[in-house]
Amino acid sequence: MTGTRGRPRSEDARRAILQTALELCERDGYQDLTIKAIADGAGVGRQTVYRWWPDKASILIEALIGLADEHPALRAPDEDVDVLDTVERLLTITYELARKVTGQALVGLMADAQRDRSLSNRLQEAVIGPRRAALRALLQRGVDSGELTAAVPLELVVDFAFGAMWYRLLGHHAPVNAALAKDVTTGIAAMLAPNTPRHETKI
Repeated sequence: MTGTRGRPRSEDARRAILQTALELCERDGYQDLTIKAIADGAGVGRQTVYRWWPDKASILIEALIGLADEHPALRAPDEDVDVLDTVERLLTITYELARKVTGQALVGLMADAQRDRSLSNRLQEAVIGPRRAALRALLQRGVDSGELTAAVPLELVVDFAFGAMWYRLLGHHAPVNAALAKDVTTGIAAMLAPNTPRHETKI
């Protein structure tokens, strides 16, 4: 659990540590990221970092949570919206952040999570789960309004949207960017288009 030990944190130092951790992870890779490098980059002592977080995974998870707070497009909006346009914006922000800021952190955390059930649970609850829930809520809104249908299970559609990102992050065979977000949104529209029989092309 982050932020539970020691005296109250300096907000400036906290932000510097979180930002530095993401920057160094993206530059050097997850495996080469160390607490010493984070502390040096943020201009604080290692004991300051350890007072607030037990390990680099906890730092990165908190940094990833913070990005969601900074980007409202990563959350399902409360007001009425054009669902597919909003889906594309959500995916564009998600993919662009993965390309520029979070990709190495996500891949590294996921790799470690395969051997650490506690880390896997924290990653799912704090980072992956909320993003999946936001997309699914948007798709459900589209179904409820008639803009979309549930011809394909919505959980499977969410897997498709985020699975494309993970596959490219792991395989390095194609970019994770706004163009992918547009293509995935087009695919979602085809899967969930109203009044369009499955396995037929809409003309």
